[in-house]
Amino acid sequence: MTNDVRTDDANDGPVETAQVRLKAGDAELTVDPANGCRLTGLRIGGTELLRQGAQYGSFPMVPWCGRIELGQFRNGGERHQMPVNHPPHAIHGTGRDTAWRTARADDSSAAFTYDLADPWPYPGRVTQLVELAPDAVTLTMGVEAASDSFPAQAGWHPWFLRNLGAGEDVRIDFSPAWQEERGDDHLPTGRRIDPLPGPWDDCFGMPDGVDVTLTWPGALELKVASRAEWVVVYDEQEEAVCVEPQSGPPNGLNTLPRLVTPIDPLEISTTWTWRRLA
Repeated sequence: MTNDVRTDDANDGPVETAQVRLKAGDAELTVDPANGCRLTGLRIGGTELLRQGAQYGSFPMVPWCGRIELGQFRNGGERHQMPVNHPPHAIHGTGRDTAWRTARADDSSAAFTYDLADPWPYPGRVTQLVELAPDAVTLTMGVEAASDSFPAQAGWHPWFLRNLGAGEDVRIDFSPAWQEERGDDHLPTGRRIDPLPGPWDDCFGMPDGVDVTLTWPGALELKVASRAEWVVVYDEQEEAVCVEPQSGPPNGLNTLPRLVTPIDPLEISTTWTWRRLA
């Protein structure tokens, strides 16, 4: 680890820039709090599961997931404009562009926080807990309101490697109850349809909880599970696939708002469990 610090204006104080490295058995996980609290690597027996380079690792999506239509959402009678970072929409929240603080870390777990600030219009705090075991990693995120209530979402956007370097490409297996029909603007139309075959850049409903299995034949099986009821699956890129458990659908701040209040925080978790196939 390095001991460098820098000042982050959104959090108004020094921020530790050192990456946090966790280990349990032959599993190793690295978190970069200075880069949106992104998981920069997950290695099982020396094999990396997350894509490196551009669009890499796994980042938290908070205080919203996916796209917000035209970057705008309402809270009561107030309309707010978020930066349009994926024209014509705003995408994936502000947490991935923010330096987080390392609240604590030991050999196999760590906790991180950041304070919600401009361009998000409401004060609050986000916490992410990362817990590594020899055969699993559990990620837990909480969103707290400091004063006024506000709609929010939280989730994760992992870039799993399509191929681990040898053998066949990954297979994705899941049984959603429905698929959110996607319009030409990449937002859900509001219609629920029978799940269609991939490739996907789509949101699915799993009311009994997210349960998606990734299998690299002859190498590894990894299960993504969460009590959340929504998952986005994105497998249109050549090098990686994404399985994104989240607390609501894309544009959900407008279509299915979940209010965070000072006495009712938003909490979500996901567990990735793996086993070797060889």
